[in-house]
Amino acid sequence: MADIRDHRLLYGCMGLGGDWNTEPYGAREIAAAEAAVEAALEIGVTAFDHADIYRHGKSEAVFGEVLARAPDLRARILLQTKCGIRLDGDAGPGRYDLRGTHIVRSVEESLARLRTDVIDVLLLHRPDPLADPEDVAAALTSLHRQGLVRQFGVSNMAAAQIAHLQEPLEVPLVVNQLEMSLARRDWVEAGVLVNTPASTATGFPLGTVEYCRANRIGLQAWGPLAGGRFTGAPRTPGDRATADVVAALAERRGTTPEAVVLWWVQRHPAGVAPVIGTARPDRIRACRDAVAREPELTREEWYELWLAARGEPLP
Repeated sequence: MADIRDHRLLYGCMGLGGDWNTEPYGAREIAAAEAAVEAALEIGVTAFDHADIYRHGKSEAVFGEVLARAPDLRARILLQTKCGIRLDGDAGPGRYDLRGTHIVRSVEESLARLRTDVIDVLLLHRPDPLADPEDVAAALTSLHRQGLVRQFGVSNMAAAQIAHLQEPLEVPLVVNQLEMSLARRDWVEAGVLVNTPASTATGFPLGTVEYCRANRIGLQAWGPLAGGRFTGAPRTPGDRATADVVAALAERRGTTPEAVVLWWVQRHPAGVAPVIGTARPDRIRACRDAVAREPELTREEWYELWLAARGEPLP
């Protein structure tokens, strides 16, 4: 069985399926999904990340259409999805729900939309303060024993929360997906800034990266391209300065700015796997070297990017 931790880059399907509403998708949305999937496969990506709430379920549904049109594709890819966030009408996410009954129902609905008989990896999307770990464990164990889900993980959780869920669970949690990028650097800075006044401005739970590494929990980075802030249209003068460093490194290494930004995340010894979420085939293809080549950033270049993004000297 393929292990999600063996994948260096994933394609995030949040952008597929049309608008964030309950309006039906059509041929245009299916064609766009096919083009994105084709571009991802072309650069060597074979792991696809979903969530039951993306585009009100339409992201999974259009991907299911793609699978139905290419019967041999399912055997060549790994499907990951998430559950645990409930949409509050058109207002977006309104509450979290990790009750066992909700998890099981969400998996059944995702399987139907994706037109598959098994989910390779299921992530619990966000912490639910009212969750009972024993109830969660019973649901996940049942799904695993029935062969409906192969591996499990979490998203947006701290070390203590993962340990709390793992304690009654007989199968291991193998993934934690977090926002990690040159724009969202607190996963690095939470440790670096310990014992400095700047540490109070870091919201990332200290020790989470170390906990995951010690327990063989793979780290995935959502939002690793930071919305194109350093590769497309910078939003601020600080972004422009960082984008200039990114561009210079890309030229030096004979690659794209997108690859450099992803390499910065991948260069960390935790072996972080970025989840790219762009729906544009050209931008997907621009990420090719994040799959085809090892991160070609020296220690000095990694720090150069970090300091440029911080806009200040190392404390």
